[in-house]
Amino acid sequence: MTHVLTALAWPYANGPRHIGHVAGFGVPADVFARYMRMRGHDVLMISGTDEHGTPILVQADAEGLPPGEAAAKYNRVIVEDLHALGLSYDLFTRTTTGNHYRTVQQLFETLYDNGYILQRKTPGAISPSTGRTLPDRYIEGTCPHCGFESARGDQCDDCGRQLDPTDLIDPVSRINGETPRFVEEDHFFLDLPAFAEALSAWLDTRTGWRTNVVKFSKNLLEDIQPRAISRDLDWGVPIPLEGWRERPDKRLYVWFDAVIGYLSASIEWARRLGEPEKWRRWWSDPEAVSYYFMGKDNIVFHSEIWPAMLLGNNGSGAAGGEPGALGRLELPTEVVSSEFLTMEGRQFSSSRRVVIYVRDFLERYSPDALRYYICAAGPENQDSDFTWAEFLRRNNDELVAGWGNLVNRSITMAAKNFGAIPEAGELERVDRELLETARAAFDAVGDLIGSNRIRAATAEAMRTVAAANKYLADTAPWKLKDDPKRQGTVLHTVLQAVSDLKTILSPFLPHSAQRVHELLGGEGVFAPMPRIEQVDDLDSGGATEGSYPILTGDYSGAPPWESVPVAAGTPLEKPTPMFAKLDPSIVDEELARLEQ
Repeated sequence: MTHVLTALAWPYANGPRHIGHVAGFGVPADVFARYMRMRGHDVLMISGTDEHGTPILVQADAEGLPPGEAAAKYNRVIVEDLHALGLSYDLFTRTTTGNHYRTVQQLFETLYDNGYILQRKTPGAISPSTGRTLPDRYIEGTCPHCGFESARGDQCDDCGRQLDPTDLIDPVSRINGETPRFVEEDHFFLDLPAFAEALSAWLDTRTGWRTNVVKFSKNLLEDIQPRAISRDLDWGVPIPLEGWRERPDKRLYVWFDAVIGYLSASIEWARRLGEPEKWRRWWSDPEAVSYYFMGKDNIVFHSEIWPAMLLGNNGSGAAGGEPGALGRLELPTEVVSSEFLTMEGRQFSSSRRVVIYVRDFLERYSPDALRYYICAAGPENQDSDFTWAEFLRRNNDELVAGWGNLVNRSITMAAKNFGAIPEAGELERVDRELLETARAAFDAVGDLIGSNRIRAATAEAMRTVAAANKYLADTAPWKLKDDPKRQGTVLHTVLQAVSDLKTILSPFLPHSAQRVHELLGGEGVFAPMPRIEQVDDLDSGGATEGSYPILTGDYSGAPPWESVPVAAGTPLEKPTPMFAKLDPSIVDEELARLEQ
């Protein structure tokens, strides 16, 4: 058994999440975590809502709410949506807890004591109309290195160079289009150049990473610069130093506190479990593994900045030092970055209404239909485009006519002719071939999930579905009424394949896997689901007010990743269809919604 940390990007609590967000961080990570649990590994899947920084303040102003109230509002929306999608978090929390504030400040203090935090004056971007600090990511302009016209104030997504807002040509605010004003400010910086050698050596040891992540990460090291970790804001984690702690106008920069959330969430999970040191099994054990899931715009934070912070905590940068109160912490095993999902050929944009929110989607379609589309056609290693026509095709041709039809036909025939799973007689070659195909799929699909090739894993599973459907067509059990022994053998064989496929598909389609389990006469929980719990903050000192929802769950009942023989004589009833066939009219209806 291996301890497997599955760390998902923290969605901003400045609005509901759209399907592009969960395509990048949510569903792929959940497929991986569910599979790892079924393989017997001890998985800790954590994340939460990112609730600091200017995006929260901007949304709060727009709604006339205090920032804490706005963050709490969207925290609840996001929790409910991720729960409905079946994402199996051990803990989905938030960055405004006292536990998070304490963990962030502990790591800051260690980095400071070890000499990896610098204090210097720097030009800060201010909004002329509001007087509020503009975060680097909210400033856009032309990259001075490659001429890309939509470079951000922290990096250019075209050439990968690290930038400061003052480097941009013709910088403007993404919030309102005005030209920012730059003023001299005192701030703290993470001394990234002190980690250049250690980061390069670490990246050289990474194998099996997606090419885009490795290439981008190594390019970042060519021009590595100190990076600001504080800002002139009144909303965020206070700076834990004498003379700074009580200042109302200085806070730690949101990106600095957000990446520490992986650690603070793990600590909170252990504390809520009543085993406050248990988190160390995933963070301090060199044999443990950790996988970080996000969109490609977050690579720099997970392959350069977060590893640098961990190295600094361990005293492993150029300045040396000793581990602090948190002890030695392990670096990521892999940074699993997805590309971007577009919609009908356009970038997702809430302001331009090119968007479909998870909640709106799930009001009209099943969660497994969305999960399947993301698994089969998501932006794994290249940008992909969500279209309603393709969603309709995959739902009707693959889920309904493929997997759903196999389950419905096989169980219906067995229930009608035998009332139960029939006994298997002597197997013929065609029977053995199907059973061997289904058993082989465990290794084929599992290896692909384990290497985070979710699209290929989905395709491999569906090839096995197609093989089982072909077996039914070739053996035609509906024509074997005069040979009940052979008919029973065929139906037993196909039901064994259905049972195997139920297990193989459960990481992708947990809701329908539970349904197939029940249709085959199974009892209890087959595909464990998350639950929402209302909790109080464990500590004072944060910014949460009152109780709030978290996602958690007991996933110890996950089935083993192996073929389990079906039991002849198990009663069966005629099933109802698992998936709804969609009318082609939904394409025009959904496209019309985009134009409203």
